[in-house]
Amino acid sequence: MGKELVKDPLNIIICGVGGQGNILATELLASALVEKGYFTTVGETYGASQRGGSVMSHVRISAANEYGVLIPLGQADIIVSFEPTDTLRVARDYANKSTLILTDSRPNYPLGVLIGEAVYPSMEAIETELKKLSREVMIIEATRMAVEAGNSQATNILLMGSLTALPQVPLTAEDYDKVMEQRFKGEALELNRKVFKIGYEHINR
Repeated sequence: MGKELVKDPLNIIICGVGGQGNILATELLASALVEKGYFTTVGETYGASQRGGSVMSHVRISAANEYGVLIPLGQADIIVSFEPTDTLRVARDYANKSTLILTDSRPNYPLGVLIGEAVYPSMEAIETELKKLSREVMIIEATRMAVEAGNSQATNILLMGSLTALPQVPLTAEDYDKVMEQRFKGEALELNRKVFKIGYEHINR
């Protein structure tokens, strides 16, 4: 049974730090949506450095129109993030009281924290503020689960599994699997299928 688009446009932000794979995750998501017949626009913004800087992808989904590539401030319906402080930074600008936030729990410490010039906030403090900014916050140990499944590099696919399981996202696991089949082969495909399923079932329990 397919899921319907509950809001038009549905605005999703996928964010993280350069090198975490969110560009690939976004490409796969957009491909799956286009295959389903939705108008899907994607816009990307990059932080100061290609690797280690923030990367944010805007995905806008519509059944009828092609919207501008950037989501207006305060109008994200879903924020998916690979890094907790990045989640907070994006939520401050784009979340509202109906936003759902899905974030990995694992910090990616910036240089300032590593050399002792800055302090990384506690997960409790991050979660408290996120809850004030949004309707629902889902914190997933995505990196840990991906490592246990055999590949820390597949956290992005695991989070896409969790995103696909949300009732608001008009995709099934089969829809996403079709685009993974086009992109990956052999062992890489099987591993990505495995971590996608872990992320999907984590939400669909």
